[in-house]
Amino acid sequence: MQEPCKPHAGRKWLGLLVVLISAQSGVAVVGQSRPRARDLGIAPGVYQPGPLNAITDVDGVRVGHTTLIEGDDVRTGVTAIVPHGGNVFQDKVAGAVFVGNAFGKLAGSTQVNELGTIETPIVLTNTLSVGAAMDAVVRYTLAQPGNEQVRSVNAVVGETNDGGLNDIRGLHVSREHVIDAIRNAKSGAVTEGAVGAGTGTICYGWKGGIGTSSRKVDPSTGSGRVGAYTVGVLAQTNFGGNLTISGVPIFKLLQPPSRRSADVRRPGPVDPASAHGSCMLVVATDAPCDARDLQRLARRAVFGLARTGSAYSNGSGDFAIAFSTSLEMRSRFDETTPRARQVLPPDAMSPLFEAALEATEEAVYNSLFQATTTTSRVGTAQAIPIEKVRELLKK
Repeated sequence: MQEPCKPHAGRKWLGLLVVLISAQSGVAVVGQSRPRARDLGIAPGVYQPGPLNAITDVDGVRVGHTTLIEGDDVRTGVTAIVPHGGNVFQDKVAGAVFVGNAFGKLAGSTQVNELGTIETPIVLTNTLSVGAAMDAVVRYTLAQPGNEQVRSVNAVVGETNDGGLNDIRGLHVSREHVIDAIRNAKSGAVTEGAVGAGTGTICYGWKGGIGTSSRKVDPSTGSGRVGAYTVGVLAQTNFGGNLTISGVPIFKLLQPPSRRSADVRRPGPVDPASAHGSCMLVVATDAPCDARDLQRLARRAVFGLARTGSAYSNGSGDFAIAFSTSLEMRSRFDETTPRARQVLPPDAMSPLFEAALEATEEAVYNSLFQATTTTSRVGTAQAIPIEKVRELLKK
């Protein structure tokens, strides 16, 4: 369960009471027991997941959330993905960004694609909090021991618009909230659903949120095995389309009570058939991939959304950030001398591509199944009814 956050100035903070209050109030119940996809027999693809079936199966990767549930209108937060336990600025990871549709904000993406490195934790939040998050990531990086002479920081911050459930114009995410998510990032199981940057998101008209999954692959044989490379995906789901689960057209058989837009970037009434929304995907691997192939890997994550029914609409910002934790691919700050390294060749990438497709699909399902009904003064998003989904899948 997430610790309650400090109150926004001038507002009554309900703290832990709000987080624990029953779903009858309409407030998301963080940590409420709901199944993951595999608990329902949904296991996309051919490769096996890692032991946690999470992005944290990639050794060294940590995830932290700050969840903001305040009063009757604040439903937002921050999710931080930290590539490794050291000083990321001094020991940069190879990285790349793929943009499926650029209706959104992904700060730092141009430098990532130019240099092929990521030098800060990756932070996800809501659209209007990107500036606050960038400020926090910069300050966090400057304050790390060894960075006393650093004069430029490329903060990587992504977003989706949670204005359908959250008072987004209130700018409730603070610098402290972002730094807390980074500092509290941990390895191990990742909390999913209506937490962190997924607190106020909507997916396919149902309550969306944070979801994650992983796959083990062996490029030399094309199989999954213990000790092979790992690909992990974390998704912030806030998009629309026609929900499909394991090939079953759920959208034809089960519709949410409200078909509000998943992402309110446009004023005025929303067409019930609208698929506007956004999705942020973070892909991690321990395979020694260079920036070129990491961008190809990121592409497959965005492509993987199609398996769940994504419409990739005009108003949907679909982004993927991919990085490798491999020591072979690290770049030291101010490194100028040549060094030998082993890099996975392009012809070995296909199993990793398939792993990214599978893990993305399952991460989206987990974000839906783990999310709880959320209500605020701004709007309501119902959790997808698990038993009805189970019945439809059986049929």
